[in-house]
Amino acid sequence: MSEPVIVEVRRNGVVEAVHRVHAVAVRGGEVAGSVGDPSLACFMRSASKPLQALALVRARDDLPDDELAIACASHHDTPEQVAAVRALLARAETTDADLELGSQEGRPPERIHNNCSGNHAGMLALCRARGWPTQGYRLPEHPVQQACLEVHAEAAEVEPKALVTGTDGCGIVTFALTLERMAHAFSRLEALPGGSRVAAAMRARPDLVGGPDGADYLLMLGAPGWLAKGGAEGLVCAAGPDGIGVALKTEDGASRAHAPALAAFLGRLGVELPDLAAPPVVNTRGERVGEIVTGS
Repeated sequence: MSEPVIVEVRRNGVVEAVHRVHAVAVRGGEVAGSVGDPSLACFMRSASKPLQALALVRARDDLPDDELAIACASHHDTPEQVAAVRALLARAETTDADLELGSQEGRPPERIHNNCSGNHAGMLALCRARGWPTQGYRLPEHPVQQACLEVHAEAAEVEPKALVTGTDGCGIVTFALTLERMAHAFSRLEALPGGSRVAAAMRARPDLVGGPDGADYLLMLGAPGWLAKGGAEGLVCAAGPDGIGVALKTEDGASRAHAPALAAFLGRLGVELPDLAAPPVVNTRGERVGEIVTGS
């Protein structure tokens, strides 16, 4: 086992914080590279959304890119992102009153402004397509969450009963896997039924999947053919055009370490990401006062 990637937050040359980052890449069922502990287990949180979308696209193969991308999103509440959520809700013949999530600090109180509203709208669309009741779609025993469990087990090639589950911040079920199994799942995503459609939508509309400061958005922008999705507590999962899957986890849950850690780790695999290597630390005046970089 090699040492984790060390990411430092520096201000005028002084190190203010240090993050340890574990990562693994899998191709064809074999580990293609790793740093830190590839057997580290954690909940996938929002990094699950492209896998959850498999159940949706298998039930509805007519979704346009914007609606499918927003179902995979942790959105930033831009007008275009909210419009995509509204379109998906309309397709499901539902409204934001049917969304079973709460309001989010710093955003308007309506549920549609929650960053997981597109994901939940996709679950409502899945209910409508399958003839399932919409009420309680977030609960573990509901067919929606059972379908999500099945696609996670399918993608990661684990037994469904072996999946440890918890409750995510938005109220739905979240699934725990090792980083190696997450990377394996993402390496298989595009080859699974419906996976190529999910991948195409994310690549076509990365602006809907996340925001301009997210490492997942920056990776999709900077590396043609890649898709990526971040999750809470310092996780990001990605897949490349050559069938490689990647899972990367900051030990202390800090997402600000993602960009330089991805640049360092994927650089070892031949993917150059110079724009991710040293994101700035910016003050409230918009001035660059430091940087976040891999340390020695």
